Amino acid sequence: MRLIVLAISVLFVQNLAFSQGCCSGGGSNPIAGGTANGVLQKYQMEVSLNYQNNTSSKIFEGTEEASQEGIYDKLSSEYLFLRTDYGISKRLTLSLATGYHLNKALKEKDTTTTLSNSGMGDLIIFPRYDIYNETKGNIRSEITLGIGLKIPIGSHTDTVDFSRSNAIEYLPSTLQLSTGGADIMLYAFFFREYKKQKLRLFANSLYIKKGYNSLDDKFGDYTSVSLFASKTFFRKWGLTTQLKGEQIGQLNAKQSKLDRFENNTDDFLIDFEAGSWNEKKDNSGAKKLIFIPQISYSKNNFTFFTTIEIPLYQNLKGVQFASQNQFTFGINYRFLTKECEPEFELKK
Repeated sequence: MRLIVLAISVLFVQNLAFSQGCCSGGGSNPIAGGTANGVLQKYQMEVSLNYQNNTSSKIFEGTEEASQEGIYDKLSSEYLFLRTDYGISKRLTLSLATGYHLNKALKEKDTTTTLSNSGMGDLIIFPRYDIYNETKGNIRSEITLGIGLKIPIGSHTDTVDFSRSNAIEYLPSTLQLSTGGADIMLYAFFFREYKKQKLRLFANSLYIKKGYNSLDDKFGDYTSVSLFASKTFFRKWGLTTQLKGEQIGQLNAKQSKLDRFENNTDDFLIDFEAGSWNEKKDNSGAKKLIFIPQISYSKNNFTFFTTIEIPLYQNLKGVQFASQNQFTFGINYRFLTKECEPEFELKK
């Protein structure tokens, strides 16, 4: 939480001398929610704070809703996400981000018992480089690539306060604050703006190569591809639609751990979500198609936005909680930290 407080403090003590950009290149970041980012202008800074609320009482097996025979009947989470971007040059932007789980909870079926957890999540270090940026008449095009690192801050080995068996009882993975592994992120972004029509079309793709944690677990790699359309109305209002396809791989483990599982059942790690590691693996992995509308309002350097996620298709391996209700509200603030130097001087 101290990281969030510190970053917000930095925002308000900066020298906010300029509200208009003066450097060429960059400056697109067309979607307020930050899910599709290009690069900023040189010396430009953006701070974004998002609140995300996620709840689900639907359990799927494959593409169909399954009977709720498990221990839990509701999964919920509240999450604060802070992202700070800075334009190092007109082509290179550095992004630092972190998150705080206000509450992650699983409600037990037919009881008043709820398991919960809260705390810091991960630190994301994410530079992006603009490899192509050109304006021809009414049309501006941009291509940006990024490679980043996600470093776990929160714990992935939190346990419950009591024991139901002689085995180690971790909280379910859905309640852990992090996967516990260092992940590599690869990113690509394409943007095209039609200035007169105030219309923007863009796309991005993200691949996250998951790393092993201290338990020798490796959560499934993540891949997403998104298509966007964004239109400005009445100068200050914006409407953006996003169609996102995502694929999540299955849980995996190092071979040495699998050998121990085969030869010694005492090494199984028991939790409340599944009886054994093998059961957890069988109930992991997914393919989804999600529609995400967003509305935003901009005034001065501030942009306020809200989004909802509407699942169109879900195919979950094994039996898992499905995506159901996700709502996000956020605020972006963008400013220049210093005056840009002229790129050339007129000869006398």
